[in-house]
Amino acid sequence: MGQVELNSMTLEELKEYMKYLGEKGFRGEQIFTYFHKNKEVDITQLQVLPKKLRNKLFKKEIINKTSILERLDSNIDDTSKYLFLLEDKNIVEGVFMRYPHGVSVCISTQVGCKMGCRFCASTKGGLVRNLTPAEMVNQIYLMERDMGVDINNIVLMGSGEPLDNYDNVIKFLNIIHDSKGHNISYRNITLSTCGIVPEIYDLADEGLPITLSISLHSPFNKARSKMMPISRTYNISNLIDACIYYEKATNRRVSFEYTLIEGVNDKKEDAEKLSHLLKDLKSHINLIPLNPIKEYNKERPELNSLKRFKEMLGTYNVNTTIRQEKGLDINASCGQLRRDYLNKSN
Repeated sequence: MGQVELNSMTLEELKEYMKYLGEKGFRGEQIFTYFHKNKEVDITQLQVLPKKLRNKLFKKEIINKTSILERLDSNIDDTSKYLFLLEDKNIVEGVFMRYPHGVSVCISTQVGCKMGCRFCASTKGGLVRNLTPAEMVNQIYLMERDMGVDINNIVLMGSGEPLDNYDNVIKFLNIIHDSKGHNISYRNITLSTCGIVPEIYDLADEGLPITLSISLHSPFNKARSKMMPISRTYNISNLIDACIYYEKATNRRVSFEYTLIEGVNDKKEDAEKLSHLLKDLKSHINLIPLNPIKEYNKERPELNSLKRFKEMLGTYNVNTTIRQEKGLDINASCGQLRRDYLNKSN
C-alpha cells in the first residue's frame, strides 16, 4: 500500500489500516478522535500512541494541514469569509455565518468548478482539482478553532459541484457525522447541486438523511440551459424525477435555489410552471437575488421584485422564502473572494 492521507480516512478505514500495519484496531479510533474530535493534526503529539508508531506514521504517511490564508469580517452582520491555503498552494473559500438558531458554515468541495453556470464566479477559471475529505473537514475545524465555537449546520455550497466529487464527499459526510469525531447530525447538513442526475439517485440510495438543495433558476429547459449547461445533459424533467426519488428514499423535503434575474425568470409564466413542476414534491423554494459578476451582464433585482415573485408563487401554494443574505460587503457569494484574490496576485 502506498502513502495514504490519514485524516481523509473513515474510522473503519483507520482501524483496518492499523491492522494492516500490524497494530491493534483501536489505534485507528485513537487517531480518528485526535483528528476529528480534538481537531489536531500533529501526529507526533498524540501521546496515547507508542512513540515508535507515531514516528512511523509521521515519516510514512500524509496528514493534510490546510491553513487560513485570509479572513474578512462583515461590518453589517455576523458573517466572516475565509480563504484557505491548501498544501499545493491552491486556494478555496468558506463562509462562517451566525444566526439566532446557531452557527452555519459553507464549505468548498473542489478547487474551481467545471459546470459553467453563467452567473457563478466559481466556475470562471474551470476545475483545477477535487478536494480530499481532509481538505473539506479542515475548513470546518479551522473556522471553529478561529472563532472559538462549535458549528451547528454545514452547507456544501462553496466553490465546486459536490456531486462531481462524489466519492470524496460521501467519505466527508461519513467522517463529519461519526460519533467518535465531530458527531454532527446528517439532518444538519445540506448539499447543493446544479443537478447531476445519476449521482442524485446514488445519493438517495446511500440512505443519508441530508437535505438536498437543487440550483434550479428557471422552470423552462431552454432558459435554464442558457444559464446552466448541465440542463443540456439532464433536462428539468429528468431532474424532477430524480428529486421525487430522493424524497421518497430519504423522506426529506427537497429545497430549490432560485436566483431571481430581472426580466429573465421573474414572470407569471415562470411562477405557474414552477408550481406545476413541484406539484408532486414536498419542496421549498429559496429565492435569491442575483449577485452580478462581470461576465454576466444582468442587474441585481430590487427587493420589491423578490417580494412580488414570492407573492406570485404563493398564489400557486408554492412554499417560498427570500434568502437572508449575509456578508454582502465582503464578497460572501460563492467564488467571488477567491477570484478577486487570484486576480490581485497575478
